[in-house]
Amino acid sequence: MSIPIGIIGGSGLYDMAELTDREERRIETPFGEPSAPFVIGTLRGRRLAFLARHGVGHRLMPTELNFRANIFGFKLLGVEYIISASAVGSLKEEYKPLDLVIPDQFFDRTKARVSTFFGRGLVVHVGFAHPLCRLLSARTFKAAQAAGATVHDGGTYVCMEGPQFSTLAESNLYRSWGLDIIGMTNLQEAKLAREAEICYTTVALVTDYDCWQPDHDQVTVDMVIANLLQNARMAQQVIAEVVASLPFERTCECATALKHAIITRPEAIPENIKRELAPLIGRYIR
Repeated sequence: MSIPIGIIGGSGLYDMAELTDREERRIETPFGEPSAPFVIGTLRGRRLAFLARHGVGHRLMPTELNFRANIFGFKLLGVEYIISASAVGSLKEEYKPLDLVIPDQFFDRTKARVSTFFGRGLVVHVGFAHPLCRLLSARTFKAAQAAGATVHDGGTYVCMEGPQFSTLAESNLYRSWGLDIIGMTNLQEAKLAREAEICYTTVALVTDYDCWQPDHDQVTVDMVIANLLQNARMAQQVIAEVVASLPFERTCECATALKHAIITRPEAIPENIKRELAPLIGRYIR
């Protein structure tokens, strides 16, 4: 049976308390193993798959994450919607710790990550001007409002390499550019979800003011986790409300992202790549 909804839990959100009828499912992908077994269950009457982004016990650094295996695993399960939760630092005074942000843009500061399923004889260029699903993001923002969260609609998420936090010079530069929040994980997920024709949005959980704020110039793991744990209940409530509102008619660009993106002639694509990537390209390439 297809599982239409995926949840990615980040730092501090390692489970969904309301999830019932649970089973663990290990999935092999052409790109290796995902971060952890997928937890399949029921939430608000909907079947979904939950994945702990950093693995059981938070053992994987952002740079170590097998983003391709994680998103391909969701695709193999039949997922069409992914809601991710992530810890972020704030680059603006008005985005306070414990606030939520539903970003609508990314700025890439990563250096050592694979961000595509393609290559090896298959060239694909998907549109990415609007990197988060507008329809899923709108529902997520409304769910956060209904839950009573202090939530901000839109904003640019700077995705940095890590695992170190920013220098003061970097933090001030990002602020001078007008960027809003900073994290270490979501950009690659969004790129790969688009290539997999999956709707993707982020619930960004503000934990700190990065290091630009004079009263918060030392970001610590203890500070991040304390605020995340405080916000975890709200994040789970918001995600549950979004899940209850699904599915919707996928008129967004996510649903057909590959339709006009495959540039390699079908006869030139290696047969092993066609077989390996059939879950992604099978509706367009035989």
